[in-house]
Amino acid sequence: MPKPRTSSGEKNLISTRLKELREMHSMSQRDLASALQLLGIDMDKNVITRIETNKRYVTDLEIQALSKLFHVSCDYLINGTNE
Repeated sequence: MPKPRTSSGEKNLISTRLKELREMHSMSQRDLASALQLLGIDMDKNVITRIETNKRYVTDLEIQALSKLFHVSCDYLINGTNE
């Protein structure tokens, strides 16, 4: 069974906002991976690259950890809006 994609064929909805947040916080992809590992999310720099370039799906647990790390809502990461 094929995995779902956006109407434009992308594998996730957060790639642009993730990159913007990471750069806004002056973090490298390696820095972000290290911070996520401290939260119990096992990612390395290559995984961050794949998410930011829409080549990897993102789990709900990863979205939750990213929202906690950047102090934004999950809704912001997914839709670009805050509740």
